[in-house]
Amino acid sequence: MQRRTFLQKLLWIIGGITAASACTKRSGTLGSDGKLVKGKVTSQGKGLANVILSDGFSVVNTGSDGSYQITLGANSEHIFVSIPSGYAFPHEKNIARHYKEVAGTDTFNFELTPLTLKDDQHQFLIWADPQVKNSQDVQKLMTQSVPDVQQYVKALPANTLIHGICVGDIVWDALPLYSSYNEAIEKCGLPFFQVIGNHDMDYEKGGDEKSDDTFKKTYGPSYYSFNRGQVHYVVLDDVYYLGNDRDYKGFITEEQLAWLKKDLSFVTPDKLIVLGTHIPVHNSVENRQALYDILKPYKAHIMTGHTHYNLNVISGNVYEHVHGTVCGAWWTGPICGDGTPPGYAIYEVNGTELKWHYKSVGKTRAHQIRTMVEPNSAGDRLVANVWNWDPSWKVEWQVDGISKGLLPRSTDYDPLAVTLYLGDQLPASRTFVEPNRTEHLFKATIPKGAQQVKIIATDRFGVQYEATA
Repeated sequence: MQRRTFLQKLLWIIGGITAASACTKRSGTLGSDGKLVKGKVTSQGKGLANVILSDGFSVVNTGSDGSYQITLGANSEHIFVSIPSGYAFPHEKNIARHYKEVAGTDTFNFELTPLTLKDDQHQFLIWADPQVKNSQDVQKLMTQSVPDVQQYVKALPANTLIHGICVGDIVWDALPLYSSYNEAIEKCGLPFFQVIGNHDMDYEKGGDEKSDDTFKKTYGPSYYSFNRGQVHYVVLDDVYYLGNDRDYKGFITEEQLAWLKKDLSFVTPDKLIVLGTHIPVHNSVENRQALYDILKPYKAHIMTGHTHYNLNVISGNVYEHVHGTVCGAWWTGPICGDGTPPGYAIYEVNGTELKWHYKSVGKTRAHQIRTMVEPNSAGDRLVANVWNWDPSWKVEWQVDGISKGLLPRSTDYDPLAVTLYLGDQLPASRTFVEPNRTEHLFKATIPKGAQQVKIIATDRFGVQYEATA
């Protein structure tokens, strides 16, 4: 008995690796609750081996018969399955339902449906900040964004696998509008996973531990993982609520980082990691280095929103995509503060290779550049906004059919954004909106007498886009 007690204490200290019938378990921090729950993951009546499940603290995999056990932490709220490759995403009217609430029973079973085709090739789209505040915003979401996604999905080849991830600010402090967002997702025609944003929180209920209550009741856990093909998808909550009004910071809790280490211990380094969170990690998450350290063995793409501008940041093995928003400049005009049109990003997966483009609402894929000409006594100035630019793009220009080489890049304000949003009286409906300086402007002086100016932008995948001024 003394030896057993010693071993139990030792396992508690080191994070706990406990034997469970017919399964291998890597456990997280055990809370005072310590309740043992169990279940089975099956497909077509047969148990599935090596499926990963978690309560947000412990991470386990199923045994050969599909069974698992988890000893719950004190703060466990859900059991969620990291949906394995080759299986459909469980959903309810396109809202992902990959979890069960920890309540009322100690048995949690999951039934998965096998896909009828290989999923190494698939697509996903990223929605950032729908951020609806009232019925007028909802109407715009329903009549602009939703039909655009419907049209895109409808045009895909038959049997194309596609899912969506909304990277936060689903609503704008108006949590009852979750139901309107859900209706929009149902109409879009593809399963969606959700990320919590700073405007999706419960305020004044306590600290960070209470701020996710309504989100979790509506969408399940605020951090989790799933798989499709050769991609391991992770969702994190990097909005840390400070407990007063709308005060928060960008921070990933230690419990999430500990969970992520365990989750990735089941993922080989040859897999591609796609991580969705709300606040941009590269400059606004205090403990970002801790995340980068965990991701170091992998090629990783981080998907964020929050800023209402589009920006691509590459640092070592991590490519962060800060997305232009579904709502643009809070539903006030035709562009975000940096000149990016309202829209979303589309990602095409082939094994572990990823290609992407930005899809402007109401425009074709070819719409990747907007040009402007500013009158100037020394010669009119050409301004081209190439919103999804990164350092692997090449932006060139021609005057009357003659190449002028690379178009110089500039960090400045988009002229249209200045016209629409600069000043405390603009835009009339939401005067807090202001233009943002951006790195994806390209400028040159147009020679006097020029008849036509053409901009040719080639993205990192060799796709060319053209616009004239």
